[in-house]
Amino acid sequence: MHPENNPAATTVVAVNNLTKKFNSPMDGEEFVVLDSISLNVDEGKFASIVGPSGCGKSTLLNIIAGIETHESHEGGSVKVFPKSGMTDTTPRTGYVFQNARLLNWLTVEGNLQFALEAQEIPRETWDGQVKKYLEMVGLEGQEKNYPLNLSGGMQQRVAIARALAIEPDILLMDEPFSHLDEITARK
Repeated sequence: MHPENNPAATTVVAVNNLTKKFNSPMDGEEFVVLDSISLNVDEGKFASIVGPSGCGKSTLLNIIAGIETHESHEGGSVKVFPKSGMTDTTPRTGYVFQNARLLNWLTVEGNLQFALEAQEIPRETWDGQVKKYLEMVGLEGQEKNYPLNLSGGMQQRVAIARALAIEPDILLMDEPFSHLDEITARK
């Protein structure tokens, strides 16, 4: 239920009876990826989606993020609401993908600045945001380096810093630590 309709509600993500289908490239038949999925995530809460490879976890996150389309004829709905007290109607969503998805022609700093610019974060805050979040992921001193000069784990930490640097209202993470060693992931 949307917070406007129920003052006590703090739901920020509502997925109701969502079904998503793709056409199979092999035979053109419909392949059901998500079948009647429902969940609510409340403000300030942490939710995990667990399942075997290929069960639709990434598809669900992509739909929530607005990257993947959801056709109404497939069934269900997905709504993302602003946090309580927000005047803007669109919550800022950060997303850490399974793969880093960095722009290799931009420096580490440039990759974070790209996200800050896309979210219309004031330029005068960029240096502080870049410094803060690169320190948080243990990559201080790598600002001028390029992604292809970094290990896979370091690239993934840049991707995490990029998602955090925009200071999102909602943070989606799709196996964000899969490319990190256990010690770094725990940190």
